[in-house]
Amino acid sequence: MTDPASAQVGGLNPFAPGFFENPYEQYADLREHEPVHRSIFDTWMITRWDDVHALLRKPGTSVEDRNIAGDGSTRRQQLADLVPDREFRRSLAILNIDPPDHTRIRKLVSKAFTPRAVEQIRARAGELVDDILNDLATREGPIDLISELAFPLPFTVISEMLGMPEGDRDQLRVWSHTVTQVLDPVLAFQHAEAIFEAIDHMHAVIAEAIAWKRGRSDEDLLSAMIAAEDEGDMLSDAELVENVSLLFLAGHETTVNLIGNGTAALLAHRHQLDRLVADPSLDVNAIEELLRFDSPVQFSRRIALEPIDIAGHTIAPGEFVTTVLGSANRDPQKFGDRAHELDLGRADAREHVSFGSGVHHCLGAALARLEGQEAIGRLVRRFPQMELAGDPVHNGRIVLRGLDELPVSLPG
Repeated sequence: MTDPASAQVGGLNPFAPGFFENPYEQYADLREHEPVHRSIFDTWMITRWDDVHALLRKPGTSVEDRNIAGDGSTRRQQLADLVPDREFRRSLAILNIDPPDHTRIRKLVSKAFTPRAVEQIRARAGELVDDILNDLATREGPIDLISELAFPLPFTVISEMLGMPEGDRDQLRVWSHTVTQVLDPVLAFQHAEAIFEAIDHMHAVIAEAIAWKRGRSDEDLLSAMIAAEDEGDMLSDAELVENVSLLFLAGHETTVNLIGNGTAALLAHRHQLDRLVADPSLDVNAIEELLRFDSPVQFSRRIALEPIDIAGHTIAPGEFVTTVLGSANRDPQKFGDRAHELDLGRADAREHVSFGSGVHHCLGAALARLEGQEAIGRLVRRFPQMELAGDPVHNGRIVLRGLDELPVSLPG
């Protein structure tokens, strides 16, 4: 590990060599020397657990870009301006809106997306995992665990939960992978046209599915969202389209990263993998620790609506703040001197901030946890001698940290 005393201090730099393979050395240096600082992206960065947790839960903050101070040209507007004939409009997805609109829409979506509804998918998720593993057991040579397991499993689960027509699923999978680039501060501007084109396609297909569902009496998540009502209030078609799109994106891409990052971490810590194989009672806590150790989502955002004092700095109204979730999750002031180590039995692992916190805590957290438990638990017990068959290939994304390839051999 790099000696922190010799590390260069100057704010977060995701362009430094080796960042995507291991950002955690930079994070450790920043927590010690610059826990609150202005980044090269001209936003405030905060890196310690106490500060991150407090800000994510703090009233007087926003997630709507229109509240950013400046010339009125928000990041979303800047992206839209890159694409000819693109009309900018406010997002209706709960990820991007503040109360009271957020409260109203999340309440309606939550009526359909209940913990009970999620838990009912556990048996199906386990069945899908076993089908994939049975197929992999017949293969010769190394396989890529991302394309063979981590990617198809969560997409099949969310598609079946929503009750989407099967003919649309493969294309939705491609579009959703493209759209998630909008969260990345670099890729968003490099691929703006492809992102907006994919958004248009996704919205059109989902709108058709909603119209189709209205004439049916199916028992699935999309039908439940259409029917969800609170004191006469229901989701509009536009709200349905954007929030179903969000469920595809958030319910898929982050779980891919959880399964990929988690399995890679276990392969790099063989004693912990062996521990999990031997003790199924660890499955629940193991996923919490894997979420903490290498978070699928590394950053979250807030915009100050009033002056906020953090560690001797004052963040002015309208300023953009990025919370470094991946850094907070390894803060020794919260998780102890061994915060940098993987420990599947860690008592406070669940106190990670990988799903955010406060009113914007991830709606799909229960589903991600369930899929991680089923996928990783079944994988390591079916193939306890699994080994890396090459170097993992990181996806090069700053926010949604994950792997594009995880080559493994699966001895019987």
